[in-house]
Amino acid sequence: MIDVSTLGKVVVLYGGDSAEREVSLNSGAAVLSALQGAGVDAIGFDPAKAPITDLLAMKVERAFIALHGRGGEDGTMQGALEVLGIKYTGSRVLGSALAMDKVRCKQIWHDLGLSTAPYRVVDSADYGDVDCAQVLAELGGVAMVKPACEGSSVGMAKVTNADELDKALALAFKYDQQVLVEQWITGAEYTVAILDQQPLPSIRMQTPNTFYDYQAKYQSNTTQYFCPSGLNAEEESEIAKLALSAYQAASVSGWGRVDIMRDSNGRFYLLEVNTSPGMTEKSLVPMAAKQAGMSFAELSVKILAGAH
Repeated sequence: MIDVSTLGKVVVLYGGDSAEREVSLNSGAAVLSALQGAGVDAIGFDPAKAPITDLLAMKVERAFIALHGRGGEDGTMQGALEVLGIKYTGSRVLGSALAMDKVRCKQIWHDLGLSTAPYRVVDSADYGDVDCAQVLAELGGVAMVKPACEGSSVGMAKVTNADELDKALALAFKYDQQVLVEQWITGAEYTVAILDQQPLPSIRMQTPNTFYDYQAKYQSNTTQYFCPSGLNAEEESEIAKLALSAYQAASVSGWGRVDIMRDSNGRFYLLEVNTSPGMTEKSLVPMAAKQAGMSFAELSVKILAGAH
C-alpha cells in the first residue's frame, strides 16, 4: 500500500498544444480526480495556458504527465522538468523521444530482430522523386502510411494503389517531415500495457472501421474491446514477452503501452509503443489494470509513485 503523504505536492500536466490536446484534457481530468480522491495533494496545470516555470512557485515536487503527442510525450517536457528539478512519471528523455519517433523505433526493433512489418521511410525533401507504385509493390500492394511523430492515428491512412499512396504522403507531410510507409498486416490488433517492467493482460480491439483510427479510438460506439483478449496461455506469454522486449529496446520506463498486430498465420508484429497512453476510465491501460485487479485510482497512484 502506497502512503500518499510521501508523494508531496503533485501537478497533473494535461492539455498542451499538440494535435491530441482534447484527449489529453480528458486523461488529465480523470487522473487529477482519481489522485485527489485518493488523498494526494494534486493540482492541474495546462502548459498551453502558462509557462512551465510557474511550477517552481507552486513548490511542486512531482508531476504526473498526462500530455499526449508533441511537446509532452516526445522528451521535450521531460527535459524541461529535469532542468526544473521536478520528478516526473513515465520515460526519461531518451525513451520518450525514441518511442515518439515511429521511424527510429522501427529501426531499433528491426536491427534487434524483433518482429515488425516491412517498411519504407520517405522524407519530405524526396517526395517528388518517390515512385509510389514501386514502393507499394515492395510492400505487398497494401500499406499503412504514418507521420513519424504523431499519435492517436493522426494523419494515418491505408493505401491500396499508387494514387492513394501519393495523396496519403501529401497528407502525412502536413504533420511531419518524415513518413513511415508500412506493409499492411491483415488480422487482429492487440495492445499490452506495461507497468514497472511487468506486462498486464493483453487487450484485443475490434472495429468495423478500416483500421483502429482516431474515430474508432475516441468517438465510435461500435469499437469493441476484449480483456481477456482470447489468447491462450502460451500466446499470452508470447505477446507479453514481445511487448516487454520492444518496450525495453526503446528505453521506455515507468509505464507504457505497446500496440501489436497478429496476422492470419498467428505471427505477432510490433506497431508502436506509447509512453503516455490515454488515462480515462475507459482507456486501455486502466482496462488492463482492472483485469489485473487494480482500480483506476490505484493505477494512478502507482504510476505517480514511480516518478523519478
